[in-house]
Amino acid sequence: MGRIALVEDHERLAQLVVKALAQVGIPVDTFGRVDAAWAALREGDYEAVVIDRGLPDGDGIELVRRLRQARLSIPCLILTARDALHDRVDGLESGADDYLTKPFAIEELVARVRALTRRPAQRLNTVDSFADIELRPDGGMLVCSHEVITLAPAEMQIMLVLLRAGGQTVRRNALELAAWGLTEAVTPNALDVALHRLRRKLLAIGSVVRISNTRGHGYALVEA
Repeated sequence: MGRIALVEDHERLAQLVVKALAQVGIPVDTFGRVDAAWAALREGDYEAVVIDRGLPDGDGIELVRRLRQARLSIPCLILTARDALHDRVDGLESGADDYLTKPFAIEELVARVRALTRRPAQRLNTVDSFADIELRPDGGMLVCSHEVITLAPAEMQIMLVLLRAGGQTVRRNALELAAWGLTEAVTPNALDVALHRLRRKLLAIGSVVRISNTRGHGYALVEA
């Protein structure tokens, strides 16, 4: 399961959501303001975003509108204390995919998030294979013909981004964001170590795919 973004300024609620999603294997980056979330969503590769309407610097619906105007089809779940029909309609017409009214059961939120990330319409532009390799996120596996090797969570997220780029170059900071998010402390060479391990694993399963480094630009998958 890929990383999701949570835009919620209520610290206690944010902690509960993060904990609940972590228990089902979904990593989360949290943001307390619209501007911070907007900056991250433009750069990161998120599977979905959960957005509270009442934020310190604006209505969460405005963030959804900005995402849609930028042609970013990331699934959006709106959280709100407003239960009026016109409020729900406003949220959905802004481009949100789902709407959950507070207070809610945390189990329901988890179910809604998982449902959003499984929607085929939102995954049309994703690629989970390249040349002779296939990524199986549910099993944490990288496959080449009949050879299979397991990937660590960070390796899985890095490979997922590279696969979906389809041979196009991905910036270093985008790979770091996908692997560890904005809140997890990592060493400066963590990405280099993860890429080294991925290169060795590609060789181990006999793949023709290599991870190319274009100095000053980023990384891409290529066929040897």
